[in-house]
Amino acid sequence: MSTDCVSVTIDGCTIEVPKGTTIIEAAKQAGVLVPHYCYHPSLPSPAVCRMCLVEVEKAPKLLPACVTAVADGQVVHVHSPSAEKARESVLEFLLINHPLDCPICDQAGECELQDYVFYEGRSGTRYGDYPKRFNPVEVFGPDVLYVPNRCILCTRCVRFMDSVADAPVLNVSERGDRAFIGIDPDHALDHPWAGNVVDLCPVGSLISQDFLHKARAWDLDTTASICSGCSQGCNVMIDTRDDVVVRIRPRANLEVNRHFMCDHGRMHYRWMNRGDRTEAPLVREGDRLRATDWETALEHLAKSLGDAGPDVVLLASANVSTEGLGLLKRLVGDTALATTVLVPSGPEEPLVGIPDLALRAERVANASGARLLGYDTDWKAATGNLSRAKRVVLVDLPLDAELQRLLDESHARVVVLGTVDESWSEAVDLVLPMSSLVEEDGTFINRDGRVQRFQAAKGAPGMARPAWWVAAAAWARHAPDRTAEETAAEAFLTVASQVPSLDGITHGTLGFGGRRVVAAGAVG
Repeated sequence: MSTDCVSVTIDGCTIEVPKGTTIIEAAKQAGVLVPHYCYHPSLPSPAVCRMCLVEVEKAPKLLPACVTAVADGQVVHVHSPSAEKARESVLEFLLINHPLDCPICDQAGECELQDYVFYEGRSGTRYGDYPKRFNPVEVFGPDVLYVPNRCILCTRCVRFMDSVADAPVLNVSERGDRAFIGIDPDHALDHPWAGNVVDLCPVGSLISQDFLHKARAWDLDTTASICSGCSQGCNVMIDTRDDVVVRIRPRANLEVNRHFMCDHGRMHYRWMNRGDRTEAPLVREGDRLRATDWETALEHLAKSLGDAGPDVVLLASANVSTEGLGLLKRLVGDTALATTVLVPSGPEEPLVGIPDLALRAERVANASGARLLGYDTDWKAATGNLSRAKRVVLVDLPLDAELQRLLDESHARVVVLGTVDESWSEAVDLVLPMSSLVEEDGTFINRDGRVQRFQAAKGAPGMARPAWWVAAAAWARHAPDRTAEETAAEAFLTVASQVPSLDGITHGTLGFGGRRVVAAGAVG
């Protein structure tokens, strides 16, 4: 055993953990869940809820597992009769005033109070004939409601705003059974990271107005993904109901975003449910675009790019996957006039208490991936090349008035790989429906050079396909000996084989934590 480790036995399982590890974290490594409310691994531990009391041999009384460090040779009993009796008593006190409104509570099915009462609580109540405390619902901020009747005073929200967000606008007001979470009357809970208090709340006391009554937990399909709101690359869970995205929540990754995400990313999902999607390939016939099949559209794309030769400009969103950007670049060739991504920007909003975590100025997910693949970000220079181009390929970009004017002046013919049905310019002679990141598998590379996977959370509309699939299928039509990639994993292997820092990595080896492939800022 290392001198920096200690041996501890928890419910019969002996493990070695680093010195200073708390019992609650050591128990996780032993596969034992210690019930808790106030404890959170990314917040200071006040030991106020008393749910994590455990029996430690030779200790004179039960100890809170969230603040007690393990000692060498220590023997801990999480489920001893005395520990279970203590937790049963804590739960009984919490339920004295807690309303029985689970059927209308947004937290039902995800509620830690429900879970622990089921496993640890009494089968009945001794306080059934007494009226419960009642306080009206309060609006804490633009998206956060506070339901004080459900509050168990775990203080996670107070500690997050105080110690992590460095905006101490919440506190515990009053004392005893009259205590509640108070808010500074001169401030609203409108911090750029305030939505995390909803995720931190173990019961249904702090709730999101945006998600209110949209779905029950058991109605949701949940998918691991990556936030596309900025270059931080926060790990998220996308919740869908009947193929509609209803909520985005942070997914724990201690190397990227710990347990948090900003409100910009949290609300950055409504575009995923737009009804005005391009659903079929369109090819120009005279003065109109006519729907066609993929075979015809791909033949048209391959022929038009072949006729244009090197006089091609590829303009893409930096929210296209690494697989899509890589195979599109292969399709237009290394001699293209320009291969450029659009990188919009906004103000940076750091989360003060967590190092290297912020809503980043680059408001796209894959700018680093694009640079690593050889794309540039000089938009002005790229659009300056339009006058020399015979063919322009636009990928997931809004066809705004300025871009339409530049295209009309260039006299180049335009191919659009897009998600949204727009009023297409007369310069557009081919439109190819493209799936969005929530409808496909793929990878992004964040600002720290970490490759991270995302998965399809819902089906793509109509005939829409990923950008990598379109590029692979069109490329294979240029020569009879070429074989198109058929999955995102195959597409990634092709791209990785051309980039030294990616070579040898696969979707399987990435897992869901990602892998850093270049130094932070090396492709920034």
